[in-house]
Amino acid sequence: MREGFRGGVFGGIDGWRRVVGEAKDDGWGLTVVLGIHTTPTTQPIHPMELLEGRRIVGSVFGDFKGKSQLLSLADRCMDGEINLEGFITHQFPFVEINGAFKLLVEGKCLRCLLVL
Repeated sequence: MREGFRGGVFGGIDGWRRVVGEAKDDGWGLTVVLGIHTTPTTQPIHPMELLEGRRIVGSVFGDFKGKSQLLSLADRCMDGEINLEGFITHQFPFVEINGAFKLLVEGKCLRCLLVL
């Protein structure tokens, strides 16, 4: 999907923004922005869109609520209900931390485990 946006689906990420903007209805609707962008930019929006009822929300972790759900999540991980090890795609000694960050920024791994 990421490569599709970069490579030209709807004209790349800029075209995707245009398509999403055109797909919304005037006066209502919801735009959800997900994830973390490696080089964030400001996106223009006309204030009238918000005054007419348009909503924009963002989330890094989906609908997970850190304050109220973190302890429950930790319990589920400790009980083996959630397999976190399956999400670790790379393992590095701590001295190679820069290489781990490079892979993360380039989108070439899901999670790096650094070993002390």
